Amino acid sequence: MRGPRFTDIVAALPPTVPFVGPEQMERDRGAPFVARLGANESVFGPSPLASRAMQAADAEIWKYGDSTSFDLRHALAEDLGIGADNIVLGAGIDGLLESTVRLMVGPGDQVVTSDGAYPTFNFHVAGHGGTLHRVPYRDDHEDTEALLAKARAVGAKLIYLANPDNPMGSWLSAAQVEAMIAALPAGCVLVLDEAYVEFAPEDSVPAFDVTDPAVLRFRTFSKAHGMAGARVGYAIGQADVIAAYEKVRNHFGMNRSAQAGALAALQDRAWLARVQRDVATARDRIAAIARDNGLRPLASATNFVAVDCGADGGFARRVLTGLLAQGVFVRMPFVAPEDRCIRISAGTPEMLDAFAAALPEALAVARRG
Repeated sequence: MRGPRFTDIVAALPPTVPFVGPEQMERDRGAPFVARLGANESVFGPSPLASRAMQAADAEIWKYGDSTSFDLRHALAEDLGIGADNIVLGAGIDGLLESTVRLMVGPGDQVVTSDGAYPTFNFHVAGHGGTLHRVPYRDDHEDTEALLAKARAVGAKLIYLANPDNPMGSWLSAAQVEAMIAALPAGCVLVLDEAYVEFAPEDSVPAFDVTDPAVLRFRTFSKAHGMAGARVGYAIGQADVIAAYEKVRNHFGMNRSAQAGALAALQDRAWLARVQRDVATARDRIAAIARDNGLRPLASATNFVAVDCGADGGFARRVLTGLLAQGVFVRMPFVAPEDRCIRISAGTPEMLDAFAAALPEALAVARRG
């Protein structure tokens, strides 16, 4: 037979897109959004130092990037107070999650996550033939006890946990995460996604223990540093575990400009502090808009706010559809009961003005059914 022979795993999978991008949504609706508040990007942009560094590096974009990300890796290590051999760089957290699953999950291997948590992780598990087990949230938080119990019951190789959480914006204390780490079953690794760590309370972030081979922590320049399009993420772990990524990672997956921009962003503390303030202001504004419309905002340690629409997922989806029709791009959780909410990213004052103007009409349309 002429043509490709897909693996049995791939041949059995349905076509899957974890997220439909806003650009595709704009093409489908035939008009741009007036407020882009759905992808948890930083609308406040990257540090000016990072922008200048990327522009300067563009002149040498004909060169491959440093396959070891030497300068950035060592700068991160110094910043975090750990060794450079405890860090691996990759094309965003998504790229590193794929490498992690590729390292540890084969056909039939068991993996545990929360039902409704970040779906791209699930996408990679399915693509490598793993068996995914989901446990429900508890009070809009990921349930560490349920995750551990399921992992013990099925002999899981990986547990995925995001702290702070996406899509709910909730967070666990450092003590809760540390207790979970101490209780991990033998042969199980915690995949700890800390994409929103720069917005989290200090007492939610565990101290680093890079001697523990059962914990991998993932961070990114996509959120607080405003570089989502550059695709810069890093994983932190025990040195031997990090070294194993050399067997499977895309060594040239990050371009020179992204490396230069991330290095400059890391050094611009003032810009990061400004973004953190702007996000806090935007979260307060989103919460106020929600309350003005009779809705309940959930407490958030991220750059977005989940807003309880006060009914079921069908109602929340009608609200979301009503906002999209007015050019306001937001998203929502996709599993009950969290899907009673819509999720609004921190935006500029102008974007949030558009959200405030559109929400009453979206709610009216949703209530008419």
